[in-house]
Amino acid sequence: MTNFLPILAEQSSNGSFMNIGIIVFYVAVFAALYFFLIRPNSKKKKEEAQMRNSLEIGDEITTIGGIMGRVVAIKDDEDAIIIETGSDRVKLKFKKWCISTVDTAKDVPAQKATEKKSFFGKKKSDDVEPKTETKE
Repeated sequence: MTNFLPILAEQSSNGSFMNIGIIVFYVAVFAALYFFLIRPNSKKKKEEAQMRNSLEIGDEITTIGGIMGRVVAIKDDEDAIIIETGSDRVKLKFKKWCISTVDTAKDVPAQKATEKKSFFGKKKSDDVEPKTETKE
């Protein structure tokens, strides 16, 4: 047992540097997982919730089951909608979470449609007005 003590002492001095490297590696892996898996998924869920909350009567929708129809009533207390399908005017009641897409094209403000963003999500200032000097 006494023969292993000098060997353990040498490994502990070199091993502390290795432990820091391993910790940095794990932090980098978890950061990559967050930015490539968790963050896009939460962003997508937020967009879907905003789409479902902005439904209006008359919107054409498609459910996750593939049923297409027009919204005729929205029941916020039950978190449900009633849609009308086809020319036979069959009415079906669905929960809001089952809406896959809203097929009605809504007017998008012109400013928001042409807005450009850089890689980090900040607005680009392509339309910078030139400075004009005034003579006094």
